[in-house]
Amino acid sequence: MFILKNLGLAFVFLWFMGGGIMHFVDADFFVAIMPPYLGYHLEIVYISGVLEILGAIGILIPSMRQWAGNGLLLLVVCVTPANIHMWLNPELFVDVSETFLNIRLVVQVLLLLLIWWCTRTPQRESAPA
Repeated sequence: MFILKNLGLAFVFLWFMGGGIMHFVDADFFVAIMPPYLGYHLEIVYISGVLEILGAIGILIPSMRQWAGNGLLLLVVCVTPANIHMWLNPELFVDVSETFLNIRLVVQVLLLLLIWWCTRTPQRESAPA
């Protein structure tokens, strides 16, 4: 189980570190997928990029892992409106297949489960009284 959790952590780390960096490398892409009812698109893209990078680093530090995991869980929930916006408006994203948009929402749920599973601190058994 230890190896599987470490593989899960590695996947989560790469996902968020890579994604966080991309928020700065290709900010225009992330701005374009923001729902129009939200303001401050570029600012939100940069803030979420920083949070993704910090969360990725945080899960590597055992004493911070669960807190960082909680933050990443919250972040994934917070970016869900952008993913739903893309799914509901595929005509706005002609370079992205509808199949990908459908699968993306399922992957997002699986990502939430993986983050939860691999960032939980194991419960220690209490010593008998």
